[in-house]
Amino acid sequence: MSFHRKLSYMALSTAAVALLAATPADARVDGDVITLGAALSLTGKYTTAGNHTKKGYELARDKINAKGGVKVGGKMYKIKLKFYDDESNPARGAQLAERLIKQDGIKYMLGPYSSGLTKAIAPVTEKHKIPMVEGNGASRSLFNKGYKYLFAVLTTADNYLSEAIPLAAQYAKMKGKKASDIKIALAFENDPFSQDVRLGVIAKAKEFGMKIVIDDKLPPELNDMASTLNKVRALKPDLLVVSGHSKGAALAIRQTKQMKVKVPLLAMTHCESAKITDAKKYGKGAAEGTLCATQWAETMTYKDPVFGSAGNYSKEFNAKYGYVPPYQAAESSAAVYVYARAIELANSFDGEKIRAALVSFNEETFYGKVKFAKEGNNIAKPMVLRQIQGNKYVPVAPLGSVSGKLMIN
Repeated sequence: MSFHRKLSYMALSTAAVALLAATPADARVDGDVITLGAALSLTGKYTTAGNHTKKGYELARDKINAKGGVKVGGKMYKIKLKFYDDESNPARGAQLAERLIKQDGIKYMLGPYSSGLTKAIAPVTEKHKIPMVEGNGASRSLFNKGYKYLFAVLTTADNYLSEAIPLAAQYAKMKGKKASDIKIALAFENDPFSQDVRLGVIAKAKEFGMKIVIDDKLPPELNDMASTLNKVRALKPDLLVVSGHSKGAALAIRQTKQMKVKVPLLAMTHCESAKITDAKKYGKGAAEGTLCATQWAETMTYKDPVFGSAGNYSKEFNAKYGYVPPYQAAESSAAVYVYARAIELANSFDGEKIRAALVSFNEETFYGKVKFAKEGNNIAKPMVLRQIQGNKYVPVAPLGSVSGKLMIN
């Protein structure tokens, strides 16, 4: 602030100064409270995962505050969260991001749920030079736009299910076949996240010389994949790969059982958030053998000073909300943790200094190691595939780095 501007402020009345203190210029640090804002899918097609995201944010807030808060300039500050429901609508999400920044004065943004919503909101936070730390927008296309204020703690979508291909090659070897003999069926929602997952699978399949015999787009309403499953029955692929968020995972488990369609290997995203091991919802053993992509698992050995171990995070989440946390909750908690640490490392509330702290961030969290590429994606954490065996999630990939063994249906 210039000297002349300081003088003009001093000339204002006490009431006017108080009014200015409540404006966006204060970066939403009110007294000893730092406010983080987000648009979340609390209704609409992403309701399930959107609520996992909200719970992850809230648990992180509670844990950080219980530890004393965020230390800046020798003083401790509590975290506060401000949410609006984006109704799973990207246009609505962008409007709410503008509202949070321009009307509510939010200077620290957390991400929404899904790549589509993140893609809509990122231009808004970029325009206003607001750092956004997110854990639920994994589309690779988010990180080729040249954004300088977008930071994602999760692994990008093109890596989600690509590990299913080496597992299919292992299956071929077990059956006395060549990897190139493997036939693959794809069923993906036509959204940025799922299409990036698809591209990763296709690229990895090409490396192994595998043949893709079905490449379908799931209908937007995600309530029927019978046409794809009829093709699966006819063409008998060795591997069926599905990605359609929680609704797509639920649909695949429900309809493969209803239509009695069996494939040696079934791989999908969003198993935990769709609760596909729930016998009351899907029937006993309906998901047995399913390969599930995960950003995080409670059995991992990662730790940090706030949450402790990954296992401890899982216990605390379960105690608070009554179920084992899906990775969408864990990555959301990690986003809050990383934001809080970046503010501490910057030792400032200035957005540019916080951004600089994020650029150089390189720490382990309960969720995994976090180090951002210049594009803003996390380059320090691999994906894991877990297989449902005896109603438990058993890590089976990447090959050579997990103890579990692949089970064949």
